[in-house]
Amino acid sequence: MTSPTKKPLPSRREVLEKASTLSAASITLALASGRPVHAANGDETLKLGLVGCGGRGAGAANQALTADDKVTLFSMCDVDRNVMDKAKEILDKNKPGRIEVPEERRYSDFEGYKRVIADCDVVILATSPGFRPQHFAEAVSQGKHVFMEKPVASDVNGIRQVLEAAKVAKAKNLKVGVGLQRRHQPGYQEWIQRIQDGAIGDVLTMRALWNGSSRPGKPRMEGESELEYQIRNWYYFTWLSGDHNVEQHVHNLDVANWIKGEQHPVKARGMGGREVRNAPENGQIYDHHFVEYEYADGTMLYSQARQIPNCQRDISESAIGTLGRADLMQREFTITGPNQASKRFRKNEDGHQLEHYPFFEAIRQDLPYNEAERGANATMTAILGRMSNYSGQDVTWEDAMASNQTLVPNDLVDFSSPAPVEPDAEGRYPVAIPGVTDPFEVWY
Repeated sequence: MTSPTKKPLPSRREVLEKASTLSAASITLALASGRPVHAANGDETLKLGLVGCGGRGAGAANQALTADDKVTLFSMCDVDRNVMDKAKEILDKNKPGRIEVPEERRYSDFEGYKRVIADCDVVILATSPGFRPQHFAEAVSQGKHVFMEKPVASDVNGIRQVLEAAKVAKAKNLKVGVGLQRRHQPGYQEWIQRIQDGAIGDVLTMRALWNGSSRPGKPRMEGESELEYQIRNWYYFTWLSGDHNVEQHVHNLDVANWIKGEQHPVKARGMGGREVRNAPENGQIYDHHFVEYEYADGTMLYSQARQIPNCQRDISESAIGTLGRADLMQREFTITGPNQASKRFRKNEDGHQLEHYPFFEAIRQDLPYNEAERGANATMTAILGRMSNYSGQDVTWEDAMASNQTLVPNDLVDFSSPAPVEPDAEGRYPVAIPGVTDPFEVWY
């Protein structure tokens, strides 16, 4: 057992210097003033492209423009033209003079992402996650820097695509950021460094929770095709979102892998289902997931993701070690045991904003920067849990990665293309049934 006096805990300054990709001084400046990070040799204007213009895409574009005042939004695409035009209107108001996207650089067809990538130096990928792997591969092929939102895929085949493209990106010296923003919050950086430096001894078990609210399903609109409806209601279709265990809980699972020094689980055993999501507009996804993950050294991770109204809300991570316990709540972190400590989040620790500073600093100063593999491992951790829940079987990482699980078709041309899943006569979609569904099933 580790002695509580064997190794003194680091100071906040030491933690920030060790844990942050961006220097502590730069983070402090960014938090205090909101001013962009400048590089001595980075005076040229960067053309930014936005692929996927919904709320998260528009938000990421705004944060990129805040992080570097020599960035101009130059090109956009979204298969929903109204969504794209609304995003441009909002960004025009927030960043006047920084949005240079005339009609000829606004695309709303299924191939528009290729033209946005060609137009720009840096691209934000923020469509529904099922399309992320092919968009990332295209951006890397064209030699462009990429910031892509989480999760980075919705199926195993997509994970393999991302990992392969990540290797090519490294070979091309391209910079890749992934929207797992907790990695860039000083509070998380400090507390996880404390855990890794022995504040709670050897980690034995962890818990990750995303028990919160959910968005409503979208009713079908008259005249829209099946594919158009599913893309508009993307959150509720597994091939597009990955289910909420992937789409949102990926954040907490990434923290667990981070605590474990970038290890990932080797096995998942889970259960889940649909208790209240039973309307046709609720598509395919579950409303509750519970997974026991096991790491190679025997460490267990207990994971919950629940989206049922009027239930207890808790979005947090915790770890129990041989000396005590660490709790990472949304606003307060605590350690119990001989090294007990607590701290409150700084009010302006906006990880969505902070994650863009080191990304653009890496571009400007040509620093190594590639978060794609880490993002793929976090996403695959979530997919592994979903595979176990949907099937009712224990699923190993090795078997999952060796499978050919493919949910996303690669031949979608336009909204007249057939959707990979179809409703029955009552408008209801196929839902995974534990004990019946094959964990490695290919759904189309």
